[in-house]
Amino acid sequence: MLALSRKSGESIMIGTDVEITVLEVKGEQVKIGISAPKSVPIYRKEIYKEIQDANREAVAQLDAEALKKIL
Repeated sequence: MLALSRKSGESIMIGTDVEITVLEVKGEQVKIGISAPKSVPIYRKEIYKEIQDANREAVAQLDAEALKKIL
């Protein structure tokens, strides 16, 4: 993991088209802004994990249904 120090208003670049800017720092909370092409999905990690879990459940149900048809 790369750890960087940035002040409010400063940015980092990921590749050539994703920019992350520190908008505000209040105590232990940091507000960031992300500029990226619309083709790049951006999720909070907890939401991303929920999406992955839901996808796994859907695949598992699909497999169970396919097995029922075979039997």
